[in-house]
Amino acid sequence: MWRRLAGLVLLAGAAALPGAAASIALTTGTLGAATVAVPRCTTAGLTVFQNLSAGIVVSVTVTGLPTSCGGALAQATVNNGLVNASGSTTVPAGGGAITVVLGAAVAVTAAEQTDLLLIGP
Repeated sequence: MWRRLAGLVLLAGAAALPGAAASIALTTGTLGAATVAVPRCTTAGLTVFQNLSAGIVVSVTVTGLPTSCGGALAQATVNNGLVNASGSTTVPAGGGAITVVLGAAVAVTAAEQTDLLLIGP
């Protein structure tokens, strides 16, 4: 007898679930994030050279930095698909050229990626 009663309670609970789900109100909304305009010290093209020593990239030289970038932290990363290395330096107040020494040697390959990031001033 108690099994029959437990089965009826279970069946009644299972039947109530679709009814409860049908009564849920659906609303539309959006998911977003705040955006902030980030000022740039330059929009001009910069020249980036990889400095080599026996087929290994040891540093990166960047030229054409305007005075508006003076005081910025410059970070450079070189990636050859197997190894990546990075380094950083500060842009002089007058702009001009900088050399970023990499923390590790990166072998020259057929395809490499060099990234430059200026933070600040």
